[in-house]
Amino acid sequence: MLQICAGAILATPLSEYQKRLAQSVSALETLAQSDEGESEALRAARFNETLAAVRSAIPETETVEWGGTVFHVDNSWLHRGLEEFEKTAPAEQANSLRHITERLQAVTQRLDEIERARIAAAANKAEARQKLGEILQRQEYARNRPNESALARLWRKLVKWIQNLFPKAKPLAPGSANFLTQLAQLLVILLALGVIAYAVKLFAPRLFKGSRAKKDHKRGPRIVLGEKLEPDQSAMDLLAEAEALAHRGELRAAIRKAYIALLVELGERKIISLAQHKTNRDYLSAVRGREPLYGHVRQLTDSFERHWYGLASASKADWDAFRAGYGQALTI
Repeated sequence: MLQICAGAILATPLSEYQKRLAQSVSALETLAQSDEGESEALRAARFNETLAAVRSAIPETETVEWGGTVFHVDNSWLHRGLEEFEKTAPAEQANSLRHITERLQAVTQRLDEIERARIAAAANKAEARQKLGEILQRQEYARNRPNESALARLWRKLVKWIQNLFPKAKPLAPGSANFLTQLAQLLVILLALGVIAYAVKLFAPRLFKGSRAKKDHKRGPRIVLGEKLEPDQSAMDLLAEAEALAHRGELRAAIRKAYIALLVELGERKIISLAQHKTNRDYLSAVRGREPLYGHVRQLTDSFERHWYGLASASKADWDAFRAGYGQALTI
């Protein structure tokens, strides 16, 4: 439920609210996943941590700002649903969880539609301004505006200069006129060749650079767990970014970045195949049976899920343990 608020209120930007909604959906979806080797105690602990993180990320009430307007958001339905989910029999928990997740997804999709409509409206205004500019650039509205390019103006000046070299003072004999005409043509050809050579020297590097850029663009970026990677971005690059994040104290983000680096490294070693649609559980299943690699990857996957999807806070000890597990997994 949304209510418009008045007055100066410290509100959360809509983009931040949407981000927390999406994270909560991902966190709840992990509860529907299970691992064969997970004990009941570990499963219960994971459930409790995830539910507590979702409650913290989406409080019962909060104020959200969008487009200069502040709204009062009532999320109490989510908290009531989580309470009912905890009281539901294990056999019925899947349906209860699906109902909560679908409603959260519906809210997220509706907010995305509103944001896209706003962007489209802004784009329509920009398009209208562009059309107006095109109309005003027409010949009937721009009588005094020069439309020639710099190269065309240079060429016109060269031709005029050549014409001035041969003023029409008096008629010439046929033989002399023919000689001067040929001389003028030769000068024009030489000047044209010079201009062409200059233009090639000036613009050829840009054209070749553009061609190489197009080739690189065709390769396209890779997407791993929603992370868009450049074609030449390696696992070592990602791990260096993770180390930088940890140094700044952004430990949850560091664990996520290092986990993606692990997947990229395994992909480069042809142990797994990377794909945009695959989840972390898909990648874990891909190394099942490759012990002891599977055991290490499973521990790293659990840590990643707990701290990123589960929204659990991460300490320096958590990062150090993840970093050590990363090294052990890749020494195999």
